[in-house]
Amino acid sequence: MSEKTVLVPVDDGPLSNDALEYALDRNPDAEIVAFHAVDPAEASQFIAPGAGVPSEAYWSEIAEEAENRAEDILADAREVAESRGREIRTETGHGQPVRSVVEHAESLDADEIVIGSHGREGISRVLLGSVAEGVVRRAPCPVTVVR
Repeated sequence: MSEKTVLVPVDDGPLSNDALEYALDRNPDAEIVAFHAVDPAEASQFIAPGAGVPSEAYWSEIAEEAENRAEDILADAREVAESRGREIRTETGHGQPVRSVVEHAESLDADEIVIGSHGREGISRVLLGSVAEGVVRRAPCPVTVVR
């Protein structure tokens, strides 16, 4: 039988590091795959209202910044694993995060997804973050949500 594969979506938040640490600690013999989805929709937050259609050069710069940010996030994930004496695989996807995570889990035939949730207070504490919730609803395998 092949070894277990655990997919851990990562971003630059502390809860994704917690999820990665959890996955490493709970799955000492598994292949851990840290995955970051580069979301093109995030670029729209940098467009001023009424600014018109950005140039191709603008989009190229935004795409390059997003790729650099993804590599930094994945480098941080590798450091977390190395601090625990482990090696992990890191991969990047493109598109809406929920869809990217679910599709990547399917392509890996992942046995589990370990994802960080939002640590909110009050009534919203009951709700998962939108990405975690979407992954839980659509995942092709069991999902562990780490808070």
